[in-house]
Amino acid sequence: MIYIKTHITPEGEILAACDSELLGKVYSESGKELDLKTYEGFYRGELIDEGKIRPFLTGRGFYTANLVGERTVSEAIEAGISKKGQVRRIAGIPYVQIFRIL
Repeated sequence: MIYIKTHITPEGEILAACDSELLGKVYSESGKELDLKTYEGFYRGELIDEGKIRPFLTGRGFYTANLVGERTVSEAIEAGISKKGQVRRIAGIPYVQIFRIL
């Protein structure tokens, strides 16, 4: 399952998505931190099956997306909005930030 949430800002839509089991935890490695506890509310929105995330990734006009977790990032790569070379990891957890010019 994946949590997905859309934030509306004056600049446009921000899409936040995260594998559900990762929320509420902090991951650290080599002085870098992925804080999904403090920022849990940023990601915790609608809980969906990973197979249902594709329309959020491809059919919407977000200007930035913050995607975290194996399933979420894999869906972004399969949808063609990210590439494997863009994926970063902290403590083994993959994440990607996507910026679009609309």
